[in-house]
Amino acid sequence: MHVSFVSILFLMTVAVFTVWLFKRVNLPPILAYLACGIIAGPELLAIIDNPEEIHFIAELGIVFLLFSLGLEFSLPKVLAMRHLVFGIGLAQMVVTTLVFMGIAIFLGFDAKASLVIGGMVALSSTAIVIKQMSERGTLNTTRAQMVVSTLLFQDLAVVPLLILIPLLASDSEQSLSIAIVMALLKGVLVVVILLSAGKWVLPKIFNEVARTRTDELFVLTTILVTLMAAGLTYGFGLSMALGAFLAGMMLSESQYRHQLEADIRPFRDILMGLFFITIGMRFEFHVVSDQFHWVLMGLVLIIVLKIVIIRCCAYVFRSDPTDSWAAGIKLCQMGEFSFVIAALAVNNQILSAEQGSLLLAIGVLSMAITPWLVDNSLGLAKKVVKQPIPDHEPMEAIVPQEGLTDHVLILGFGRVGQSVSRLLRFEAIPYVVVDADPVRVQESRSAGQPVFYGDVTQKDILRAAGIDNAKLVLLTFDEHEKALNVIKTIKELNPELPVVVRTRKDYHLEELLSIGATQVVPEILEGSLMLVTQVLHLSGVPMSRILKRVRKERKAHYQHMHGFFPGETTEITHGTKDKLEFMHAVILTPDAYSVGKTLDELNVQGMRITIHGLRRNNKEIANPDKRDILQANDVIVISGKPRRVERAESFLLEGH
Repeated sequence: MHVSFVSILFLMTVAVFTVWLFKRVNLPPILAYLACGIIAGPELLAIIDNPEEIHFIAELGIVFLLFSLGLEFSLPKVLAMRHLVFGIGLAQMVVTTLVFMGIAIFLGFDAKASLVIGGMVALSSTAIVIKQMSERGTLNTTRAQMVVSTLLFQDLAVVPLLILIPLLASDSEQSLSIAIVMALLKGVLVVVILLSAGKWVLPKIFNEVARTRTDELFVLTTILVTLMAAGLTYGFGLSMALGAFLAGMMLSESQYRHQLEADIRPFRDILMGLFFITIGMRFEFHVVSDQFHWVLMGLVLIIVLKIVIIRCCAYVFRSDPTDSWAAGIKLCQMGEFSFVIAALAVNNQILSAEQGSLLLAIGVLSMAITPWLVDNSLGLAKKVVKQPIPDHEPMEAIVPQEGLTDHVLILGFGRVGQSVSRLLRFEAIPYVVVDADPVRVQESRSAGQPVFYGDVTQKDILRAAGIDNAKLVLLTFDEHEKALNVIKTIKELNPELPVVVRTRKDYHLEELLSIGATQVVPEILEGSLMLVTQVLHLSGVPMSRILKRVRKERKAHYQHMHGFFPGETTEITHGTKDKLEFMHAVILTPDAYSVGKTLDELNVQGMRITIHGLRRNNKEIANPDKRDILQANDVIVISGKPRRVERAESFLLEGH
């Protein structure tokens, strides 16, 4: 490998810029990596002249992607949707492959290349479609089952396609048939070996690794298992991706599945990005520019035919017309695995580089318009059906809550909001919830909760939720800037409405109160207060006295609980260093500036710090007299923000 450090540096710079740019315009990162490869490729910047130099490392991205796919392959999930997966999913894959294989043969491609093209076009983009549906909150709806089932079967079909392509490169029909039989035998042997290891060996290994409680060892073990499984299938002359997929499938039902997926994701995403960059580097501009009309014609043909094929397959299985058309519109693009298959076909000389570039261009354009198609699939489907059908998608706005009065308005439905709502229900207190997580809204509404989707910073949303007639608003989300904006908006709409705010950071308390919050509940201080309550109670302090102390602390905004002595383990970040309140003991040396002066003369409070006490001759003076003259070896306990504490100490000791 002769790739220089400067080349890698330039490549990473281009990758960072393109991913940022594509995310700004709401396009998927896959397209950004492809664009990065095109820009960095031999025909433009020529950062890396020969993409093959990094292709092997990039192929590891496919290995980790298939491992992740195997982790998602849950046998109970497949069995639960078997009629859709092996019904519509199988039918779509077979019919689409055969139709486009026939079109390719008609256009002059040979049988092997036509089969590869048919398989490429039959696949859709799991990454983009699932992500887009998840963001809209439609992933868990009945309507989405057809889409998810079809994508699931397509993902399963990728594995045999990756095995088949190298076999198609064989010269004769006889050798091809022999190779397929041998591949099947090898595949059965590999499956037996890996499944046996997955049942009896891997659980013991991961149990032992988990006992060490070492994150690095867990990550290394995960990578090692993935690569060893891929290496095993590669040693048998099969695809590395097959071994990775089987390894993931073995571990899909284990207790470590989610941790494995989290550990592998950074490596998978980076190497997958590198893989798509290498594909983009093979993009030949002169081929596409000379035949751009074929690219557009191919794009239109693929979109129209895939929509029609999916609708017809769904019709055979008696699916709802609107759902069928919507599923077809969502799945009409080519997928990320189409690029994987195209690259493999070019490497095995089944497709030429020019043909690969044309297919790549069509795939990129189809994926670029996918977010818009997914978002508008239901509306387009209804226009095709031409009949009014109820919309079961999650709400885009709240239906005004007419007739609802004296209710609690909960903004945010995370763990805190849900806990509060349960206790309100026990007390028969009406409440309405607004949350911005579409998946959570869908789940909660399915369970009968009065939860609505909306952005709580918008006045129309708050009005629709009945803020004019509410008796209380509770803010449960831990986003400080957003909370400030929401409180301002609430006070504009209903100035007298009490607003209770939950915050995790005690240093946000004063700012939230000053902006209009009626009560701020800092989790850390409230937790400490509850702990103190238990300690005092078990220490024999009467409950009436404890409750009086708790009320006093809350009324004084936890004045005795602010500030703490920092230590080596205290985490101070850029965002908190000017917000935390530290306590610090300042020892007055004999030559200190403040010795012989009173606290009134020094006016330390003017530096916006708090004096907690004074120690003299090992005795504590809780409320020192400000007219008392300070002496050498006195210890003044002060608290405040770190910079103010530093300035106050410097002033007490040095006078500046």
